[in-house]
Amino acid sequence: MSAVKRPTWAEQTPVMQDYYDHYWGLPVHDERHLFEMLSLELFQAGLTWQTIWQRRQTFNKAFADFDVDRVAAFTEDDVERLYQDKTIIRNRRKICAVINNARLVQRMHQNGQTLDDYVWQFVDHQPQRLVLAPGEALPAQTTQSQAMAKQFKKDGFKFMGPTIMYSFMTAVGLVNARR
Repeated sequence: MSAVKRPTWAEQTPVMQDYYDHYWGLPVHDERHLFEMLSLELFQAGLTWQTIWQRRQTFNKAFADFDVDRVAAFTEDDVERLYQDKTIIRNRRKICAVINNARLVQRMHQNGQTLDDYVWQFVDHQPQRLVLAPGEALPAQTTQSQAMAKQFKKDGFKFMGPTIMYSFMTAVGLVNARR
């Protein structure tokens, strides 16, 4: 039985080892999990993924387990509650972005569309393989993530830049950069 070959970032802590071994880069098609990851990725902006992933459970609790319909119904009182919650990242713009994005996904659902189809269309519904040389770092963004960010923004999503999009793409397996 061979040991898992992890990149350096995934060897730093047990939390990151678990993330790499059980989540990162594995194709996701579950609506709730896609919305959760999209939301967590936007909270990562300016922070480390480890900071966000360690708080995953508290984010889930604060954001109604990332149930799109429940988050879409959040009011200004909920924004204030979340802004005061010291267990999550207290950034009003990011909190409002998650609620805005939930409303857009909810609208997709009402129109018979899915977040799954929406995000996977950017890779023609097939995981893209990224092969890196030993020691080579993941790119911060790609032409695909730039196109994805542009479309997300055009469709009204907030906090969806090309770097966030690329991190999301690798997190949910649209791009497979696993060794």
